[in-house]
Amino acid sequence: MEALKISTDTLFILLGAIMVLAMHSGFAFLELGTVRRKNQVNALVKILCDFSVSTLAYFFVGYSVAYGVDFFVGADKLAEKSGFEITKFFFLLTFAAAVPAIISGGIAERSKFYTQLIATAVIVGVIYPFFEGIAWNDKYGVQDWIKAATGEKFHDFAGSVVVHAVGGWIAIVAVILLGARTGRYPKHGGVTAQPPSSIPFLALGAWILAVGWFGFNVMSAQTIDKVSGLVAVNSLMAMAGGTIAALIAGRNDPGFVHNGPLAGLVAVCAGSDVMHPIGALATGAVAGGLFVFMFTLTQNRLKIDDVLGVWPLHGLCGAWGGIACGIFGVKSMGGMGGVSFGAQVIGTAMGVAVALVGSAILYGTLKAAMGLRLTEEEEFDGSDLSIHKINATPERGGW
Repeated sequence: MEALKISTDTLFILLGAIMVLAMHSGFAFLELGTVRRKNQVNALVKILCDFSVSTLAYFFVGYSVAYGVDFFVGADKLAEKSGFEITKFFFLLTFAAAVPAIISGGIAERSKFYTQLIATAVIVGVIYPFFEGIAWNDKYGVQDWIKAATGEKFHDFAGSVVVHAVGGWIAIVAVILLGARTGRYPKHGGVTAQPPSSIPFLALGAWILAVGWFGFNVMSAQTIDKVSGLVAVNSLMAMAGGTIAALIAGRNDPGFVHNGPLAGLVAVCAGSDVMHPIGALATGAVAGGLFVFMFTLTQNRLKIDDVLGVWPLHGLCGAWGGIACGIFGVKSMGGMGGVSFGAQVIGTAMGVAVALVGSAILYGTLKAAMGLRLTEEEEFDGSDLSIHKINATPERGGW
């Protein structure tokens, strides 16, 4: 029976890893559909290459930083207990690799390709696993301190803060240091529209992400005996709440409608195992509205050229999700309990701080040493021709 349980757990977490791996194709198509046609090839190549660099960085450095585990032993040791531990690495890698995939959408259409690959290696090897270890492995005594101060540890079941807020807040620093796309904000004032190249591809990316998210959330249990249908239903309710809120707030705009469910799913990750479904619905609805409002504000008023809106979608909705766990997860709000509002605020603030400081140091150094963006001519021609020497549809041109 013990051997059967271990084998079942390994299969369970392997299927979760495959589902989250599939989400990276969603990141690719979401970006492909949002950027202009002359940057579509680059969107596809970036996500695949970022994932590959993330794999190496997390295998050789990041996993050890977060969990103190390395794989420099014989294959016979790695295969022990059905290879559960190394399969767990695969699952957690797919989470880690989501961070550069998030950042990719914010800096699209004008960032240097290889400079960003270097940034990916540092983010997945050092910055992300540093906070991951604090939140999910009780490193450095931080969780014990939070519990002593608030009565409970910081709770983030599936990564609203650990993955999404960290990725979104790293991205906003990169976006600001990189600067807006040429012509986006003319000197005479106003905003030049640069509409998505393909709503169908954008929608495809959103659907792939939404489906894969049920592996992202439900399989964060990591073992079959801890799986919870409550997590699945809460994810579903948050997704619906985010969609409806974005539909209304976004006035039927298809870009907002297809990002709405993602906003809801980002927000519910942290508390999906402790909230009541109605609390999850409220969490998702707030996130959907928050995304629409803040995307519009950053693009049009603050003139921050965050192409896919990754800061409002992941950074702000992720932070909201961390805090919402401490609101809707308590028993008085119909939740399971075992969470504290104070702990959630502290943990969320720490995740944001790690992201901001790490990103400022990393991208500030890269900007000084190598530069972050393409030349004006390369940007005009598009990343596809400038970097990859081919357009997505050569017979139609790149525009």
